[in-house]
Amino acid sequence: MEQRVIVRFSEAIVQKAMHCYGIEKDQIQILDSFESYIYEFKNETGEYILRISHSIRRNKELIHGEVDWINYLADHGVSVARAIQSKNNQLVEAIEDQQGGFFLATAFVRAVGRSPWELWTPVIFESYGQLIGRIHAITKQYQPSHTVWKRAEWDDPIFEFVTQFLPDSEVLARKKYLSACNHVRSIPKDKDTYGLIHQDAHGSNLVIDDMNQITLFDFDDCCYSWFINDIAIVLFYIVQDAEDWKRFCEEFMTDFLQGYLQYCSLDLELLKEIPYFLKIREIELYAVMHRDFDLKNINNEWCERFMHERKYRIENDIPFIDFDFNSLRIMI
Repeated sequence: MEQRVIVRFSEAIVQKAMHCYGIEKDQIQILDSFESYIYEFKNETGEYILRISHSIRRNKELIHGEVDWINYLADHGVSVARAIQSKNNQLVEAIEDQQGGFFLATAFVRAVGRSPWELWTPVIFESYGQLIGRIHAITKQYQPSHTVWKRAEWDDPIFEFVTQFLPDSEVLARKKYLSACNHVRSIPKDKDTYGLIHQDAHGSNLVIDDMNQITLFDFDDCCYSWFINDIAIVLFYIVQDAEDWKRFCEEFMTDFLQGYLQYCSLDLELLKEIPYFLKIREIELYAVMHRDFDLKNINNEWCERFMHERKYRIENDIPFIDFDFNSLRIMI
């Protein structure tokens, strides 16, 4: 989390947010504070998540756009964590920070289920694809309830992690990032290939229940981009726990895409663009690591593993996954 957000946050902000949603002191506890302050709370009606973010990161209109889309998906039967209204019948509550900005509180139904990381099977990979396919198919008909609630494009400054957080000394990494971005800008756009995507639909942002139904949450990074980018980002994270990346990539993508295609069409020509989207996410995450860690002392095993030889791999154009994605066309 950015330091300029941390210094504005206080217990008084939490208390005001709790008041907005009628949360008692003994009903709430903190879960996370990576990009926003995340709490869980429960009352007589159920279990919920309270998120407190700041207007430095996302303004009120963008958050309205997020929850509007989430509830549109939920209204159309997609398994996502619905946003709920405050006591004032608001989906977004603004709390002044006394420094010219706002903390923005939103609350969601807590998704029921288990973390998927120890549960992955070919059947669940297919269900994963079905969920993302349903989201993309339904989203093709979506329009924000208000024009000012439209979410940003994928290359909007709010997503400029590389410019903001990667040191100027990382000249080659910045150059590689710009090259990958310029390439994807040349990919054609139409309603069947480009629209609103989750942009962070990895395994830590979903749970699986006893019936193998997946529920997706944390739409904070949603933006307009190519649907194939959503698929690339799913692959980016799930492959990192595999021992044999090439073999896993083939097995996972075959199952995932078979599920996806049951609900949403896909221009198979775009499979060849996946390496560019993987490279963009790789360098963006590389930049975030510079923001969040002392790189000589990373106290997180996953992040430390990701950063191993990362600078060398980026600077020497080593693909994030050495795989022929065109080969998937004859497997699905």
